[in-house]
Amino acid sequence: MPGREKVMRMSVEQPLWRALAGYRVLTMVYAVGLFTTAYEEFTRPWLAVGYFAVLAGWTLATLPKVANEAACTKRFLTADLTIALTGILLTPLADTPERVHAGGPTLPSIWTAGAVLAFAIKGGWRWAAGASVLVAVANLVERGTPARDTVHNVILVSIASIAIGYVVEVARASERTLARALEIEAATRERERLARDIHDSVLQVLAMVQRRGAVIGGEAAELGRMAGEQEVALRTLVSGGLLPTARAPRETAPGPATAGEDDGDAPVDLRALLAPFAGARTALAEPGAPVLLAPAAARELAAAVGAALDNVRRHAGEEAHAWILVEDEPDEVIVSVRDDGPGIPEGRLAEAEGEGRLGVALSIRGRLRDLGGRADLISVPGQGTEVELRLPRTAGDGGTRAGGRKDGGPGHDSGLSDGREPGTGTDDPRGKADQR
Repeated sequence: MPGREKVMRMSVEQPLWRALAGYRVLTMVYAVGLFTTAYEEFTRPWLAVGYFAVLAGWTLATLPKVANEAACTKRFLTADLTIALTGILLTPLADTPERVHAGGPTLPSIWTAGAVLAFAIKGGWRWAAGASVLVAVANLVERGTPARDTVHNVILVSIASIAIGYVVEVARASERTLARALEIEAATRERERLARDIHDSVLQVLAMVQRRGAVIGGEAAELGRMAGEQEVALRTLVSGGLLPTARAPRETAPGPATAGEDDGDAPVDLRALLAPFAGARTALAEPGAPVLLAPAAARELAAAVGAALDNVRRHAGEEAHAWILVEDEPDEVIVSVRDDGPGIPEGRLAEAEGEGRLGVALSIRGRLRDLGGRADLISVPGQGTEVELRLPRTAGDGGTRAGGRKDGGPGHDSGLSDGREPGTGTDDPRGKADQR
């Protein structure tokens, strides 16, 4: 995964803004229609006509202002609510007193609710409550008495706007929580990728320098001791917390897994990546036909095989034999790595994980998990170890993905294996096998 994943902010409130824009236009048309049907009953119809001209022009001209949260400014909200309140207070001047006291509609009618809802969507339920109070006062002034229908309409608008404002606040909080969770997930996956690469290269080199320095002696022994200290410090750093990912360079798996570094969509033959592993003590059995996988998936699978073979050499010794078996099934690719070493003692993997060993947990299981596959480890003390890597065909999408199954070998906890206690310099392969 190159660099830190970018988390896009989802506008879950955007549909509310679109609905508000439509509501304002429809209620403006509705208010004009009510006036048109009762035109002859108004005492000052010219005053109502002037107000509706302003209302229609304002509603259509300010549609961009209710397109999103950024465009809907406090100045606009103040002006919008002022127009609504002005229409309510002008109603007794334009209409007859009989119609006003009988519960006739105000000039803006239900358009007023749109102004209050804009406050709710922009600022939450507190803003909505403040705007509702102003509308309630204006309605009481317009009617003169707290009539039942007036109180009913005011309560209805207040409850609806406050509820919508509360929902908007919850939606925004959920957005922030989800964005933070996705950032943490992206950072964690990047840390695991870097930890695998470090284990496959830097940590192994430091371990080799420490062992060889202890054998050679003299100044080399001091160099080996310093390499051992740096190895322990690096393991603690990798396994103890998130690494900074914003400036992390993109790295590829070392060794044979870097073959075919083209990031295109052309499939890669897995056999070509595994062929360099074959040697005098490592046998490779593969199908006669190409085993085609996406480039990134093939490289990661080959790197996991390389990590398994590194464990064989480190824990079973240079004289141990290993066998690689490649099976090309219709729905998945299976690669098995088996050795004739002493096996892994019961509970060693869980112990290694606690010590910050990265061999099994990240370099092997972590790679397969990120690809959507799994790695099963089967080991019986005295009878060798077998690592079975299963990669579904659907995982060959050219990159890692979340949601892979985290599965461990039967009878073992998911752990980390590197095979050597920090600070030791023994070269006895059988002795190191007991520390895996």
